[in-house]
Amino acid sequence: MAIKEHDQVVETATEARQAEPGPSVLALLTISTGLAVLILGGLWFIFFR
Repeated sequence: MAIKEHDQVVETATEARQAEPGPSVLALLTISTGLAVLILGGLWFIFFR
């Protein structure tokens, strides 16, 4: 558990690394993959059709 000392949060290295990726990470990966597919599909359609 984080401890406050002199208005500063003090954590161990393990505590500091414990992030919780929420649903926004999944949404970001899904949207970016979809955009990459659309862009590459558009480039293929323009240059190799």
